[in-house]
Amino acid sequence: MPISWNEIRHRSIEFTKEWADAKCERSEAQLFWRDFFNVFGISARRMASFEEPVKKLGEKKGFIDLFWKGTLLIEHKSRGKDLDKAYQQAVDYFPGIKEEELPKYVMVSDFERIRLYDLYNNEQIEFTLSDFHNNIHHFGFIAGYTKKKYKDEEKVNIEAAELMGKLHDKLFEYGYKGHQLELLLVRLLFILFADDTGIFEKNTFSEYIELRTREDGSDLGIHLVFLFQILNQVEDQRMTNIDEQLNQFRFIDGKLFEESITLPSFDSQMRDILLKASYFDWSLISPAIFGSLFQSVMNKEFRRNLGAHYTSEKNIMKVIKSLFLDELYEEFYKIKKDKKKLNIFHRKLSQLKFFDPACGCGNFLVIAYRELRLLEIEVLKALHGKNDFFSIEFVSIINVDQFYGIEIEEFPARIAEVAL
Repeated sequence: MPISWNEIRHRSIEFTKEWADAKCERSEAQLFWRDFFNVFGISARRMASFEEPVKKLGEKKGFIDLFWKGTLLIEHKSRGKDLDKAYQQAVDYFPGIKEEELPKYVMVSDFERIRLYDLYNNEQIEFTLSDFHNNIHHFGFIAGYTKKKYKDEEKVNIEAAELMGKLHDKLFEYGYKGHQLELLLVRLLFILFADDTGIFEKNTFSEYIELRTREDGSDLGIHLVFLFQILNQVEDQRMTNIDEQLNQFRFIDGKLFEESITLPSFDSQMRDILLKASYFDWSLISPAIFGSLFQSVMNKEFRRNLGAHYTSEKNIMKVIKSLFLDELYEEFYKIKKDKKKLNIFHRKLSQLKFFDPACGCGNFLVIAYRELRLLEIEVLKALHGKNDFFSIEFVSIINVDQFYGIEIEEFPARIAEVAL
């Protein structure tokens, strides 16, 4: 899980003190960025590569100072150098980078100044090293805190569906069909979400596939099946000599990985598709789309018309706000200064039951659960104040077992369970 913003701020201040006098790019840059990533509780060595070779236009070779595939490219210069030129040098590398590995962010620095370009939203910020602690929230994508922006929600959802749809079509073409294919894909979808939303340490899955499987894809199926077994084992019940990289994957409750499946066969193209999907930022996907996304993966026609086949989060919110959410918030605001009443209200929230008699993939249930948890967080803030001294997991009493649904088809019901 991401470390707290309070801890990040503390580390950023220590980082600023440590590197206040740094000047030379060649001798100090890599150490600078290792420490920079550590501010956010992330290992730079694990997430990215230094001096990544790449072909520039005109067949010239270059070396990217630091490259986190699909996320971030860094170009570093000595103190006082031109950051505009550094940025131009960074984007000159783009023609030699695979499309699926192109970064969403570019960062340039000369130790004294740091400039971050958000390519996805066409934004940039610049600040001095001494002001780093006041700008840490711009780097939520490193820490695992992703700022959700749904203005391009449909475009993002369709792109994600197309990625997994390509993998589905290839597997189906080669004869991997039916229940086995559905189960394989729902597991992969869950893992991709988990890799980008804090369930696993970020990029654990993509790194495992990149480093541990052959480029021709011949052993990918074996590794996936073994990974599924690991995800179904509680950590303290695993063999003590298990591969350290595999052991980083936490146990996933809920029986998603319980059933054994037929070993799927992959080739290089299918491995590339899965890697491309792993570079996609799945945290951008609204939780309301998870079920419809899976259905679209399984059906080409559905995939092409994804926007017409699911209720948007905006419309779901209209329903649940009028059904119960507005009333609960009204009650909360009336008693928020009375701790005794707040504790009673908190227990009331934990005793509510929610039922969708035709739940499909569980979109309404998922959003209702999320909104109830957000309300609970407001209650906990009112009870405990703004001090960051408690862990939410020990004081939260809202549970997914408060949510019920009926669905006649097996896999929409399974998707609802996974999404929750």
